[in-house]
Amino acid sequence: MLKVYDTKRELIQNELLEIGDVVVESLNASLKALKDDDIKSLKDADLSLKKLTSKSNDIDNSIVTALALYQPEAKDLRELVSYLKITNELVRAGGNTKDFIKIFRTSYTDDLNTKTILEFAIPLLKSTILSLQTAISIIKDDNSQHVEEKYQRVVVEESKTDDLYAMIEKNILKLISKNLDLSKEYFNILTSLRKLEKISDRSVAIAHLLLFADKGGELERK
Repeated sequence: MLKVYDTKRELIQNELLEIGDVVVESLNASLKALKDDDIKSLKDADLSLKKLTSKSNDIDNSIVTALALYQPEAKDLRELVSYLKITNELVRAGGNTKDFIKIFRTSYTDDLNTKTILEFAIPLLKSTILSLQTAISIIKDDNSQHVEEKYQRVVVEESKTDDLYAMIEKNILKLISKNLDLSKEYFNILTSLRKLEKISDRSVAIAHLLLFADKGGELERK
């Protein structure tokens, strides 16, 4: 029975990683577009939220089946409960990614101060990617010390995204005060970058759930 459960567990982990990788790949493609200042290519970085949701539902069904068939206890139970919540966090991260791409692509024009926008947007996107990559890497890491260390790294990157967003918000508000005619476009850019900050929030949630699966404690963050 243990071997059968371990096989099921590994399958669920691999499927979770597949969803996470789809989101990370989309973010990496977005980063390349921003670095190249080729905003039109953001369209190629888009992802299918419908496919992510469908895959997430399949994983949830596998988790529920595992809970019913194997009746896991202690750490195994914590893991499955965490995975059930992580699917939702990954889909939300995918939704934030899709929104970022759509809003940024349609709002970014040469009329704006693109140098200032990219100066902060690129490092913000880098930190967002690193936070999500680190979080999903915990899924198959059974070393408790590594899990704790990676959780702390995710928290650090999430804090960086908060700081970077605050800085670009301050700078864009200054730009708006100098050119009110472009206020809508600038606010839309801010809205798109706020989606990146939310992805980092999702990354911390994922890392915390995996920390809970490994160590126990509180399921929800305070």
